[in-house]
Amino acid sequence: MRTQTNSSENVEMYLKTVAELGGCAAPVSIAKVADRLEVTAVSANEMMKRLTDQGYISRIPYKGVELTDIGQVAAYSVIRRQRLWERFIVDNLNMSWSGAYEVSCRLEHATSNVLAEALSLYLGQPTTCPHGHPIPTLAGGLAPLQGRPLSALKKGENGRIEAILHTTTAIFAYFAERNIYPQQEIAVQEIAPLDGPFTIVVEGKTTVLGQSLADLVIII
Repeated sequence: MRTQTNSSENVEMYLKTVAELGGCAAPVSIAKVADRLEVTAVSANEMMKRLTDQGYISRIPYKGVELTDIGQVAAYSVIRRQRLWERFIVDNLNMSWSGAYEVSCRLEHATSNVLAEALSLYLGQPTTCPHGHPIPTLAGGLAPLQGRPLSALKKGENGRIEAILHTTTAIFAYFAERNIYPQQEIAVQEIAPLDGPFTIVVEGKTTVLGQSLADLVIII
């Protein structure tokens, strides 16, 4: 179970999670938010009521929650800080690509907007995080993630890995062990029947991914 340290951090974590799950464009179920944050459904529902009262989200009956305009601005600010730190951790500290997301999530809450902009300038104003996701701009914009899931490709198709969707550190490490990173060239060699695993070739090496893992790899 995830430990929350204070009220402000808790709010930021929920807003960022709703945004990461697509809550800027369509309703996201509260159950998915609770699952991602590893909290109980009761805790998630209580926080959603609070965020609704504060004007950060709107609740859509029988569908879930969406970020309001001010909720989106707040969520993008947190995401910008987190992805800038993630870039710094990987590029400057030579820390593990697989563990960078978890570490940067701790730093995002202790980072002011002034520090975030200094960090952005130091890094050369990067536009993507190490997992391939766009970094929100200072003005609050966020470019859409391009591409389609590996699971949507057919046998014989190929492309380039654009991004790896947010998941656990253990799964990031699983991808890393198999050289599955953004910007790598990938080809589908075989697909087993009945939603079976995908046999893929990444930079000349063959590996196998199940359907759920293939859903996390975005290809262009």
